[in-house]
Amino acid sequence: MAPKFDSTSISIIKIRTIGGEIGAVSSLAPKTGPLGLSPKKIGEQLSNATKDWEGLRVMCKLTIKNRIAEVEVIPSAAVLLIKALKEPKRDRKKIKNIKHDGKISMQKNNFYCKISEKPFPFN
Repeated sequence: MAPKFDSTSISIIKIRTIGGEIGAVSSLAPKTGPLGLSPKKIGEQLSNATKDWEGLRVMCKLTIKNRIAEVEVIPSAAVLLIKALKEPKRDRKKIKNIKHDGKISMQKNNFYCKISEKPFPFN
C-alpha cells in the first residue's frame, strides 16, 4: 500500500497548456490525482490564469500547498514575440502552417531575448 500524501509539503507541477482552454482531464489526472486535487478544478484554474494568452501554448507552474493550487504563467520568448505582433486569433485545429508577419521595435525584441537568456525557473 502506498504511503499517505503529506498535505503540509509544497509540490510544484509544470504543465504546458493552450491559453484560455480547459485542458484534457485525462492528462491532468495522473499529475494531480496523487496530490488529492480534482483535475477538473485545476483545468478551470489554468484556463482562467491563461485568458490573456488565448490560443498560444504557454508554460504554467502549479504550486500546491495544503491541497490549494496557485497558478503562475511563464511565457517563452516565442510566445511573447507572437503576442507582440498582435495577430488575430485563429482556430488552431483548422488553420495550420501560418507565417507570422508584422513589425516589432528593436527594443521589444531585445527585451524578449533577454527574458529567454535567463535560466528557466523550473529547477
